[in-house]
Amino acid sequence: MTTAGLTQNYFEIFDLPTSYDIDLTELSTRYRKLQTAVHPDKFANASDLERRISMQQSALINEAYQTLKSPLLRARYMLQLKGVDLTNESSVNMDSEFLMQQMRLREALEQVRDAQDPEAKLLVIAKEIEQAITEQITVLSRLFNEDNADQLAKIADYVRRMQFMVKLQQETGALEEELLL
Repeated sequence: MTTAGLTQNYFEIFDLPTSYDIDLTELSTRYRKLQTAVHPDKFANASDLERRISMQQSALINEAYQTLKSPLLRARYMLQLKGVDLTNESSVNMDSEFLMQQMRLREALEQVRDAQDPEAKLLVIAKEIEQAITEQITVLSRLFNEDNADQLAKIADYVRRMQFMVKLQQETGALEEELLL
């Protein structure tokens, strides 16, 4: 067992092209195969060093898989590979149309509990959020495929938009669980 895999980028770990559009089925297949090969249980009788390397590789493979299977995390990671780090940004400039959509959706979420049919209202909101995320994914796919360094700021803006929408999606899911109780 070597530590070579610890220095590869996430796409290289799974022997996938560095592309926003990846085959998620192939990713899952390769993930299972890699985890089977390096799982710490296989190294129970190995040296301390081999067990530690196995645990590190297993953790790295898990992190890489979680990142690549998520359209949002994959986009953030690809930006990071291109030298754009969104983690320390304090200012986010969004166009007024997007901000209005955010405010409208947040207001609609706040009103769900008081609706005559909260589940139906929540379903409508959830579908709109899902559609917005799908649109963000489509735009990001196109922009990443253009592979134009001048587009990085635009890609970063769309990633920020998707972050907002994913957060709204999570809040919608939490509200749905709350309503089911």
